[in-house]
Amino acid sequence: MESVSKQELPGNPGIRGQEIPMNSSIFLRPPHLPLIAPSILAADFARLGEEAMDAERCGADLLHVDIMDGHFVPNLTMGPDLVAALARTTRLTQDVHMMITDPQDFIKPFIEAGASHLTFHIEAPGLKKVSPVDLIKQIHDLGATAGVSLNPETPPEAIQHLLNLVDVVLVMSVHPGFTGQNFIPESLEKVHWLRNRLSPRQRLEIDGGITIRSAHDALEAGADVLVAGAAIFRASQRAQTIQILRGDYPR
Repeated sequence: MESVSKQELPGNPGIRGQEIPMNSSIFLRPPHLPLIAPSILAADFARLGEEAMDAERCGADLLHVDIMDGHFVPNLTMGPDLVAALARTTRLTQDVHMMITDPQDFIKPFIEAGASHLTFHIEAPGLKKVSPVDLIKQIHDLGATAGVSLNPETPPEAIQHLLNLVDVVLVMSVHPGFTGQNFIPESLEKVHWLRNRLSPRQRLEIDGGITIRSAHDALEAGADVLVAGAAIFRASQRAQTIQILRGDYPR
């Protein structure tokens, strides 16, 4: 299990050679790896502010925020107003994951609401109207880091032309739209393929069905950012769970 213990990393200027303010660059200059990103979708919706603050107190590195529009995926969740509200309650960087049909329409609203990282899906229908290269440029021009995500059925070759442009690649290890699904083991092959093609300054994130067991397998395959929802927010000992997911086993 020692192979998945966290690594201490020095700061770096980011893959585009530009200095990014520390409060918006945890992906580019991580204090350690792996990073743990609790998914607020699994939190108590009646207490989201408190839940976000508790995740921060318990040692989370990021707050993963799933945006669903009821079209690209069958569920409907959050928008820029919630991102703004969370920004008032926690200092954690919001890892905004746009599972939406037209991500190009929401780049500016989310960044203005306080998001410093946006990930869009390569499968989004709206990308027929705008190039993903242009979308990444728009995100970067507005001062945020950019990620691209792949659904379980999408081969990694679909984003090969974007790998030198994005800061983060997000592999879905469940079908997007609902929390609490079981981890898809075949996603690990995709993680391994991508890790061999990304630079050490680029993050490789995995989202879906992450438990202590699947976290170990994902880290072994090359992931260095773990999104975990139910595993953290439904745990009785959240701080210890985050510690174990990171690979730091209590002695």
